[in-house]
Amino acid sequence: MFRSLGGYNYRLWAGGALISNIGTWMQRTAQDWLVLTQLTHHNATAVGVVIALQFAPQLLLLPLTGFAADYFNRRKLLLVTQGLLGLLALGLGLLTISGRVRLWQVDVFAFLLGSVAAFDIPARQTFVGELAGEEDLSNAVALNSTSFNAARMIGPAAAGVLIAAVGTGWVFLINAVSFVAVLGALLRLRTAQLHASLRAPRGKSGLGEGFRYVWRRPDLRVGMLMFFLIGTFGLNFPIFISTMSVSVFHVGANQYGMLTSIMALGAVAGALLAAKREKPHIGLLCLGAAVFGGGLAAAALMPDYVGFSLALVVIGVSAQTFTTTASSLVQLSTEPGMRGRVLAILMAIALGGTPIGSPIVGWVVDRFGARWGVAIGAAAGFVAALAGGYYLARYRHLRLWLEGGRLRCRFDEEPFLTAASNQPKQPIAADTPADAGRE
Repeated sequence: MFRSLGGYNYRLWAGGALISNIGTWMQRTAQDWLVLTQLTHHNATAVGVVIALQFAPQLLLLPLTGFAADYFNRRKLLLVTQGLLGLLALGLGLLTISGRVRLWQVDVFAFLLGSVAAFDIPARQTFVGELAGEEDLSNAVALNSTSFNAARMIGPAAAGVLIAAVGTGWVFLINAVSFVAVLGALLRLRTAQLHASLRAPRGKSGLGEGFRYVWRRPDLRVGMLMFFLIGTFGLNFPIFISTMSVSVFHVGANQYGMLTSIMALGAVAGALLAAKREKPHIGLLCLGAAVFGGGLAAAALMPDYVGFSLALVVIGVSAQTFTTTASSLVQLSTEPGMRGRVLAILMAIALGGTPIGSPIVGWVVDRFGARWGVAIGAAAGFVAALAGGYYLARYRHLRLWLEGGRLRCRFDEEPFLTAASNQPKQPIAADTPADAGRE
């Protein structure tokens, strides 16, 4: 489960990233609470707009971000992006502590943070391969998600306590300081031990080539569609959790922060389960989407805070299963020289859909209530699972049958790239012996 931590570079990176991620989740929690309770009167649409501005650059800058991750030195690129993210957190913190912060200013900072993150995310995702190597890539991706969600478990709860004790501005400043850890880790890496990957040739088309590559691959196309549905309408947790906390359960900042941490507990469990798996597969992607939809449906119906908390654990496990599996599948089945661009497209579709979905979900919450907003996310999960099921039936010869009163399924294995050839292995034929497929 933890084999990637045996390498010095990955271990050092993971430690610095964990500290920085805790600060990032503290800031996200404080930012949503600032908008919802201090700058507006429980206006979910305003929260949706801030989220939209933070994720819009994933789409707007797509022609540049993926190619930058494939072309530039990823370690140096991350030093720049992480440093800028720290400076932006410092600026927002000083503005908030001084009492001069206004909603439009939070909107501007959200857009700037999103612009830097648009370059940071694909570089950070693909840099994992240089830290851990091809053999441990799937494990390293899962452990990265474990770190991210362990931070999500700690950060919001800590933010809730700090917001109540000293205010939101200090939470932003603490996040700014946390970037020292990841910058220090990047500077202390043993560069000679990094696993070099192919760079994109100068002058070669970036975005267009990436889209053509994805379009030729039905597995990548359906993965992108599933991620669009869930990313656009399902991953609006800041809106779901904050509005359910304030307007349905009528709790304060401490309980609000605790809900996000409880969901992160499930996400950590999901990431650790992913780390144990040798190879991801698209059937797991479909299962994650279906359980995600079921978890949100249950959350929308829960009558009290405790029941909602329990549903969030299921949502956390399934959301992490889905996102980690998708990221691992894309990296393992994509040529190394194309990974930055394909991952940038994946992240742009998943996170860039948020500017479309979050204002819609926020409007539904304001118009019909918080529970209906959560229900939209549930529907997105179910539709994504159906799209994945259609792909399995058409391209992977999905077979379903009842055995001992239980529904069983089997489908052909999906291709993965071989390190030697950079070509996809052929999918297993339909007449391959039964123990070679997925069940």
